[in-house]
Amino acid sequence: MQPEIQYGSQSGSLSTAQNKVLRNTYLLLALTMVPTVIGAFIGISTGGIIMQHPIMASLLMIGAVIGLQFAISANRNSGLGVVLLLGMTFLLGWWLGPLLNFALRLQNGPQLIGIAAAGTGGILLAMSLIATTTKKDFSFMGKFLFVGMIVLLLAMLANMFFQIPALALTISALVVVVFSLFLLHDVSRIVTGGETNYIMAATGVYISLYNIFVNLLSLLMAFTGQRD
Repeated sequence: MQPEIQYGSQSGSLSTAQNKVLRNTYLLLALTMVPTVIGAFIGISTGGIIMQHPIMASLLMIGAVIGLQFAISANRNSGLGVVLLLGMTFLLGWWLGPLLNFALRLQNGPQLIGIAAAGTGGILLAMSLIATTTKKDFSFMGKFLFVGMIVLLLAMLANMFFQIPALALTISALVVVVFSLFLLHDVSRIVTGGETNYIMAATGVYISLYNIFVNLLSLLMAFTGQRD
């Protein structure tokens, strides 16, 4: 298995290589949904473990995901990279358990989950269309988005202690915006040839989709959730 694509010197071969990376990225993303869903079902029944020590569990989860991303990067040219990515998506699916449990307790919880999933898919479609039709290089956004992500992460960790509802909603809204732009950035890098490895591309796009879904669902529950 050799996911690293070598480009030819002609523009035609370059376009073919980019299309192949993009296609393989979306195929791998589709595959990641399987362990994510399995993990989510397990998380629904075992998510109480997370809720007993939410701050410690969050720090451990962040550390595990960062470690797995480094491991995926180190093995991006082998099948082990795919296995590690699927393992990470299973872990993140399990992490969804408490949020899904809370949503399912609402009268319209299943509908909100469906809307959040559809909204996430719609954002991916919109950003992919922008990147593929304009073929503009959005890599210049990378540093600003990375800084924004770090600031939001620190704000989220701080709010675990302060528990300010308005701040939580603001963070969720900003996360949706930042990771939507991350999607545009990542797909643009594939289209322009900046990313030639579909395992790394799929990893970045998955993380963005995951964060968009989680925070869209949180916002929907806060504003439209129907409690008994």
